[in-house]
Amino acid sequence: YPVGNTCTDVAGAAWSGRGAERHTHRQERHRDVGDIKSRLLDHRPVINAETRFFVKEFEEKRGNRESRLLENLNKMVREANDQIESMNLEETNQHQLQANMEKLKEDWSEFLKEQQVLKEEVDEEHAKAVGELGTRFSEKKKDLAQYSFI
Repeated sequence: YPVGNTCTDVAGAAWSGRGAERHTHRQERHRDVGDIKSRLLDHRPVINAETRFFVKEFEEKRGNRESRLLENLNKMVREANDQIESMNLEETNQHQLQANMEKLKEDWSEFLKEQQVLKEEVDEEHAKAVGELGTRFSEKKKDLAQYSFI
């Protein structure tokens, strides 16, 4: 082979092929080292994924438990409110009954007073009527006595 441009070209081509290959290997190694470095030193993606997983699991487990707890608390509050309302209703009824009883006692007392007044009036009228009847009876007896002697 003649020495000159051709050899240099062939050697250059051979060298540039190996050089390009070396350059590609260097790039791959550099990329691999970068990947390894990012995986070893940059934990953000892993931590973010773990955090999302933990939060999701926590919310699912805790959410069910808390929803049941909230339902139970809601039921207890409703029952307590019902009991308080019934107690207030009973207390209100007791007060209302007490007030009604007092009014009825007052009405009864007034009724008895009115009846006493009416009884006295009737007794007076009765006594008057008995007196008048007694007088008439005496007069009739006298009249009758006069006619029987004749």
